Amino acid sequence: MDFDREPVKQTRKKRNAHVPKIIGWREWFSLPDLGIQRVKAKIDTGARTSCLHAYEIEEVHEGRKWFVKFKVHPMQRNSEYTVKAKAELIEKRCIKDSGGKETLRPVIRTRIVAGDLSWEIELTLISRDEMGFRMLLGRKGINEDFLVHPSQSFLLTPFSEGETE
Repeated sequence: MDFDREPVKQTRKKRNAHVPKIIGWREWFSLPDLGIQRVKAKIDTGARTSCLHAYEIEEVHEGRKWFVKFKVHPMQRNSEYTVKAKAELIEKRCIKDSGGKETLRPVIRTRIVAGDLSWEIELTLISRDEMGFRMLLGRKGINEDFLVHPSQSFLLTPFSEGETE
């Protein structure tokens, strides 16, 4: 036996440790500050930044601040329902998409709501017409508050009958 060795310290789990909420790989959210009541988002742990489908993106200067005006088709496969939105421009950021192509995108900060949960996230704005989901929620948008269940959907806000996917 080696008696000169320090004893191994045992760690105990904290009794009041933060327990993350489990979310599905896709969830319904609302973006109330943008006037978007429902948007289905893919939870994308491979993406650092969250993004929202937007088009007719226009930067405008008002007073000492820059804003972004844009339009959104929040529902998949529905280009008739349109929401007009405006948000303060936080910055422009170079983002690399899944194909490796870099684009300079406007970044906004907005509140996101799911069920009884609400928090702020940063969103980049870009046309996602060709993509399956109108919104991606990346790692920075979920942080340590959530664990993603890869085979479950709509755990935060259940899918209601009559709503289109």
